[in-house]
Amino acid sequence: MAGHSQYANIMHRKGRQDARRSKMFSKLSREITVAAKLGSPDPAFNPRLRLAIQAAKAQSVPRDNIDRAIKKGAGGDGAGYEEVRYEGFGPGGVGVIVEVLTDNCNRAAGEIRSAFTKHGGSLGETGSVSFMFDRVGIVSYGHGAAGDDDMLAAAIDAGADDVQSSDDMHEIYCAADSLAETSGALEAKFGEPESAKLLWRPKSSVPLSGAPAEAVVKLIEALEDLDDVQNVYANFDISADELERIS
Repeated sequence: MAGHSQYANIMHRKGRQDARRSKMFSKLSREITVAAKLGSPDPAFNPRLRLAIQAAKAQSVPRDNIDRAIKKGAGGDGAGYEEVRYEGFGPGGVGVIVEVLTDNCNRAAGEIRSAFTKHGGSLGETGSVSFMFDRVGIVSYGHGAAGDDDMLAAAIDAGADDVQSSDDMHEIYCAADSLAETSGALEAKFGEPESAKLLWRPKSSVPLSGAPAEAVVKLIEALEDLDDVQNVYANFDISADELERIS
């Protein structure tokens, strides 16, 4: 396993779940507020807001929280946030992309640089890492939503580029600019997905074990813990046994 799926597994295995859950709620709400500020507060006419709401629902964010975040954006409270992407390298030469939504770029840059340095990495220039990834959309369904063949056929009809099915999930990948269309077509057939979002998908992965693997996990955790950080992506591959050991 690699990319965002492996990162999700790491977060699932690590402790401090209550604290992480609260922080996740805040970050998802912030994205909803900014999306509502930049476009219509009606998700039917605002694809970014619709995807942000789907992501929040997938993490069980209460409806009241979602509604408050939309109202804040519609009322102008989403002003002042800037979207910034940072790129760097972790232990073992792993490429790391950090997506930030911040009202203080100097603070965010300093905290991110510090996290990389502390955990054996280095912050790079924009473009130094992103060429190793593809910007894609992903729509996720639980495996019970459909059989593998039915999901594949529906995904092809919806314009998807790739489908990866496991015992737990169907992950449907599509071009970044067709995410809303692909997600909508699949939703019409299978109901609301567990998530639909944009992400950076590694073109290839760096196999890690031992100390470098543990150091990369700690780096990602440190970055994810920063309030300004929305998403972290890395192109590493760690075996299930190694993940269990690190946990």
